[in-house]
Amino acid sequence: MSDTAVANMPAVTNEQSLTLLRNMLLQRAVDSRGFQLNRQGKIAIAMGSEGHEAAQAGTGLAFERGQDLLYPYYRNTGILLACGFPLADLFRSQFARVTDRTGGRSIINHVTAKGLGIASISSIIAAQCAHAVGAAYKLKYLKETGRAVFCQHGEGATSEGEWHEAMNFAAIHRLPVVFVCENNRWAISTPQSKQMVNQDVAAKAGGYGMRGEIVDGFDPIAVYQTVREARDRAANGGGPTLVEAQCYRFLSHTTDDDDRTYRSREEVETQRKLDPVPRFERRLVEAGVINEAALAALRAEVSATVNATTDAIEAEPLPPAAGLYGNVYEGPDDPWA
Repeated sequence: MSDTAVANMPAVTNEQSLTLLRNMLLQRAVDSRGFQLNRQGKIAIAMGSEGHEAAQAGTGLAFERGQDLLYPYYRNTGILLACGFPLADLFRSQFARVTDRTGGRSIINHVTAKGLGIASISSIIAAQCAHAVGAAYKLKYLKETGRAVFCQHGEGATSEGEWHEAMNFAAIHRLPVVFVCENNRWAISTPQSKQMVNQDVAAKAGGYGMRGEIVDGFDPIAVYQTVREARDRAANGGGPTLVEAQCYRFLSHTTDDDDRTYRSREEVETQRKLDPVPRFERRLVEAGVINEAALAALRAEVSATVNATTDAIEAEPLPPAAGLYGNVYEGPDDPWA
């Protein structure tokens, strides 16, 4: 494929379009495998992000590796992978293997990679927002330019005090941070209408004197362009932006959740018609960026990679029972000693 701009897709090359597609396919495959492994009794819980592929692949492409910092939240499988987090380490987290970066101690998707600029995930909703603005404040205090902080969250986080405090602090100090809200309309079982009167999360930005942008979260190129513009503006002293990527969560909140108790199948099926993965596949085929044979080969390659990685990590050892109390108490691991 030539490295030229695709028709009707300004500022995005064929190579970047294919990167977006591969990351979306990989995210979908990893999500599907997580639900399969849970139902097989091999992992304790899985958290799906089907419907978020475009929002996360687009954001991940905007992330400048080696410079930017990422403060993700628990549904960010795709953005973690797009920002360089190793697939093997993601499965080590799911399987809770001793080779996991946290020694198999953290709940699924609560990963970290300091060397990649990926901060530890907090289970407390919106806590990462305060952490992100703290990191952004440090960048500004040290007069580091050309770097930005990405703060990912869902619309449910905007109901938490930490989110509002972070937004206000970032706006006052014109910090190099981009808040990316992946608005999937459901905060677990709470619909957006029960959280806010605003139709759009981005409308809240004005209350803090901050720029707010709305983007189609089912369109990875639109997400990339919007987030990249916000990232470059922040990195060059232009202050923070709240980007709202409007998408939808196709699956239950987690494998422990039954979404049939709070939303209709008709609603989900209506949203499924906008599925970003097949929609983006068709778009690239029609634009001549990839043909059907190459698309089939890419799908097969992604599937084979996920299968091989799953098998390899499942074969790795579990943490030893003797280390249960390690990193909990000061001194010897045995608390009864």
